[in-house]
Amino acid sequence: MNDMHTPSMDKRPAVTKPNLLTVEDAKAMPLAQMADIFTKHINPGQLHFMKLLGFHKIKIERAEGMYYYDQTGRAILDFFGGFGSLAFGHNHPRIIEARRKFQEEKRQEIAIAFMSQYASTLAYNLAACSPGDLDMVFLGSSGSEAMEAAIKVAERAAGPSRSKIVYAENSFHGKTKGVLAITDGQLYRGEFKLTGNTVKVPFADIEAVEAAFKADPEIGVIVLETIQGGGGILQAPVEYWQKLRALCDQYRVLWVADEVQCGFGRSGKFYAFEHAGVVPDVTALAKSLGGGKAAVGAMIARRDVYMKAYGTPKTAMIHAMATFGGIGEACVTAIEGMNILYDEHLIDNSADMGDYLLSRLQELKHRYLTMIKDVRGKGLMIGIEFHDFSKTVPVVLRPVLAMLDDKLKGSLPGFIGSHLLRDHGVLVAFTEYNRNVVRLEPPLICEKQHVDAFIAALEEVLSRGIVRIVKDFVKAQVK
Repeated sequence: MNDMHTPSMDKRPAVTKPNLLTVEDAKAMPLAQMADIFTKHINPGQLHFMKLLGFHKIKIERAEGMYYYDQTGRAILDFFGGFGSLAFGHNHPRIIEARRKFQEEKRQEIAIAFMSQYASTLAYNLAACSPGDLDMVFLGSSGSEAMEAAIKVAERAAGPSRSKIVYAENSFHGKTKGVLAITDGQLYRGEFKLTGNTVKVPFADIEAVEAAFKADPEIGVIVLETIQGGGGILQAPVEYWQKLRALCDQYRVLWVADEVQCGFGRSGKFYAFEHAGVVPDVTALAKSLGGGKAAVGAMIARRDVYMKAYGTPKTAMIHAMATFGGIGEACVTAIEGMNILYDEHLIDNSADMGDYLLSRLQELKHRYLTMIKDVRGKGLMIGIEFHDFSKTVPVVLRPVLAMLDDKLKGSLPGFIGSHLLRDHGVLVAFTEYNRNVVRLEPPLICEKQHVDAFIAALEEVLSRGIVRIVKDFVKAQVK
């Protein structure tokens, strides 16, 4: 047998392993070490906000169904749902089993050189669940990537002479560079140099859309969240979407519906735009598409739109799937999840539990009118908007506090969210642009008992009154 070593190989020193932590180290890591690493290597500013709300005191050890379980074994009811990423709750047994089988059979993950039966099946399923002629699928790893694909396919199909894109105030479409230009948030935009081919209109204002289309023949695309999540769980009336579809047809503008957060059954329909009985030209899904266990995003386009953009051998690879687009186990997870969605009637459950939760919240609103300004939403995507601080205090104090409302915006929801977690083991979320809104996106497996537990917890906190809510929060900060 020939000696395969060369002199240079014999002299080369072995690579030294750094001082790496192991999986077992991660499982056993104490909170203090987690905070230290988070500060040094992830995001020290984010930890500051975690400390304000008391979230830094919790180490999640496991999660199942509707609950997280912390280091003390306490169950935490999840009404946050990972911004809508947990349709099936935590660790759904069918999803775990599908992934286990895939691993045990040593199936392929990366299949760039070959066609993938798993990517093909997921694309077929997405087309089957999509109305009209939405049937061409691009697979990626996130909502931002899916939306990047959506605006690119629409811009190419619209053509170079119609490259302008209309988007809405208070929109959120992702943080990657392309979709940042249609994300209406200065915090996220920072001082990045963004594309200038955009036109902003108010959300749900059809006259503004028509005026923009009339005024600028270079507009070829309009991009809208069907339900604005970051904007505060905002909806447009059914008539808006029907008129929008007609205007897009009239002016030959392509409509991209961002369903990354509100889609996949969350609104009580597979897509939220189905409530209006209309179909966009392009849409995008992510979040719960990954079954709570994988990062999966998808763009779904009408075939004629897709073919205009990438329909020839010369153009086919302009925006083909990236390395991890259509990765095997992620696709298997999404395939199993889509079957669960229908087998367990979770879309129907989202509609029913959403109606029940909204009705219970309306009752609370009537009892706490000085604190709760509005409750709204569709299915299990619901927002509770609280008044500015000045509106919650006696009339005589309001002029003084009104001057501080802008600085204090978001404080009351933060205090309430902190008390819900600390005192009741309930987790809620917030919205990016309207900081007075508490966002509720529990898993679609939510039952009446979970809604009742959440309502009981929220009512107990609200019953303390504004003065005690503030005092309890301050007291918790000094402990």
